[in-house]
Amino acid sequence: MPAKVLVVDDEVAIRRLLRSTLIRAGYAVVEAEDARGALRQAAAEQPSAVLLDLGLPDRDGLTIIPLLRAQGDAVVLVVSARDATDEKVTALDLGADDYVTKPFDTDELLARLRVALRHQGLSDASPKIVRRGDLSIDLDRRIVERAGEEVHLTRKEHDVLGVLTRHIGRVVTHERLLAACWGSEEEPRVEYLRIVIRNLRQKLEVPGAVGSVISNELGVGYRLKGEA
Repeated sequence: MPAKVLVVDDEVAIRRLLRSTLIRAGYAVVEAEDARGALRQAAAEQPSAVLLDLGLPDRDGLTIIPLLRAQGDAVVLVVSARDATDEKVTALDLGADDYVTKPFDTDELLARLRVALRHQGLSDASPKIVRRGDLSIDLDRRIVERAGEEVHLTRKEHDVLGVLTRHIGRVVTHERLLAACWGSEEEPRVEYLRIVIRNLRQKLEVPGAVGSVISNELGVGYRLKGEA
């Protein structure tokens, strides 16, 4: 059975575009034009993913992200014209798995969707070895290898990389990383996180390689790039 995607948008043209794009990519599609319909369809259809616009006619899309997450295991990708950093941070902190701004590239949107669905069932309770290119990350044993050679990381570097790996392909906000890796330690600050990210990049990336393993979502957080 194809994965089912719920498209929530009040614009008919956007729903039509997303429906044709998703069907060509092999997904089953259901639609809703407002928040009430989205919650009703999510409960009835139990989709694998929800593509959610925020500017809905009956209520702000941000308010239904926790409700959608509570109804099932669907990943939630916000697809919105709102591009302010605080909107992105709020959506992600409320439980959205990713945030794509309009106008969007359909290939990128499909890639983000594939990554989110692929890691939908990733659980902290099960042993995991995650591979990305020549990187191998053993989350349980805290062992990282690049091209078969072990990479020595500090405790904080392991902590940050672990959180990013459990959300591979998805952006993790600064606040979530600081809370997970520094907890109640005195005055955890974004500056500390930037230092750890810089050190991880130096240790994990091949000199001269194009692109960064860990991308910066400006003002929002960081993303460990996944293979789509």
